[in-house]
Amino acid sequence: MSVIAAEMLSKDYGSGHGVFELDFEVRQGEVFAFLGPNGAGKTTTIRLMLDLIRPTGGRIEIFGLDVRARAVEIHRRLGYVPGDLRLYERMSGGELIRHFAGLRAIGDLAPAREIAQRLQLDLDRPIRALSRGNRQKLGLLQATMHSPDLLVLDEPTSGLDPLVQQVFHELVRETTARGGTVFLSSHVLSEVQQIADRVALVRAGRLALVESVQALRELASMRVEASFAQPPPADAFLRVPGVSELERHGQEVVFSLAGPVDPLIKALAAHTVLALDIHEADLQDVFLDLYRGAVEGDGDDVRESVANAL
Repeated sequence: MSVIAAEMLSKDYGSGHGVFELDFEVRQGEVFAFLGPNGAGKTTTIRLMLDLIRPTGGRIEIFGLDVRARAVEIHRRLGYVPGDLRLYERMSGGELIRHFAGLRAIGDLAPAREIAQRLQLDLDRPIRALSRGNRQKLGLLQATMHSPDLLVLDEPTSGLDPLVQQVFHELVRETTARGGTVFLSSHVLSEVQQIADRVALVRAGRLALVESVQALRELASMRVEASFAQPPPADAFLRVPGVSELERHGQEVVFSLAGPVDPLIKALAAHTVLALDIHEADLQDVFLDLYRGAVEGDGDDVRESVANAL
């Protein structure tokens, strides 16, 4: 079941700025990560989803409802943390939460207090006195306290310490465990790798790739760093399947490995190896190559370019 469905969604600000002909869907119960460099169109897409700005072309539905015609109904069922979080400075955290609870007709504040405790958030302090991290905690609290069907999160862990980030991961997992859905924009690729089911990469306002995290990791190559007692010959590993030599610094050699590791291990055994370090592929390897490269097109062409780049 699709929770979010975009068809040819566009917002043209002129001079090549905006988002163009986005086609994607987000399924119920998944964490969908929307990634891209600054200015790629992530926040614009979120604002179109929430009917905060209007598209110049295409359409988008949430819960099967048109976001323009049924915005109020949709907003009742979602929680939102904006990337540029602004809060009522003269309120305390507790007053803000009671205010939002009143707007949403929430009578029981026990879940909100429990989440605040997990986030180590003091609700008695005035918002103007809160650090950036504590303001972000308050934003997460107001977005999750009513158990929404959809969480829309724009850079949600900005300013949070590692322990609170783990609590955030728990809140995300709890949301999907009860059938909720999470749409997440983030620059923290290690975090996305931990919690996302699928990712979309947007470059210059256009979708370059939509794929599962697992499939992307399988596309990427492992990085193998070996230190030898004596430098091996330059052609020592030329015929090893899936192996490319990337760097050589004296006795240290760095390889890229695509495929099983066994052939390389057998080839290394012919030499005296002092140290061996194998780095599993991660999303950062995939996306940095796409960010830096001049990849054009979409679908299979981009997927092939990712595989060739790594």
